[in-house]
Amino acid sequence: MELLKVAALFAATAVAEIVGCYLPWLVLKQGKSAWLLVPAAVSLALFAWLLTLHPSAAGRTYAAYGGMYITVALAWLYWVDGIALTRWDLAGASIALIGMAVIALQPHGH
Repeated sequence: MELLKVAALFAATAVAEIVGCYLPWLVLKQGKSAWLLVPAAVSLALFAWLLTLHPSAAGRTYAAYGGMYITVALAWLYWVDGIALTRWDLAGASIALIGMAVIALQPHGH
């Protein structure tokens, strides 16, 4: 249960970060409305706030978060960009998630 809770919080954090970066990309690369920068800023603020909800030290939180970020970024690639994932993408995401779990669920005090 703890792993699911941590993973869900990391996933929400990753989505907030990706949205906060994707919207400016649309403005700069695809000529979309500059008004997209407003929800982008809100999303990045949400991302920063969500990171503070993790109980571990900041460095450990960032290290574990990286595994989920990789997985969510690949999901974004598939669902938003419409690009098929390769077996290498799936293997890399699996390895990253295992790393996240090892870091996030280590015994306390060690």
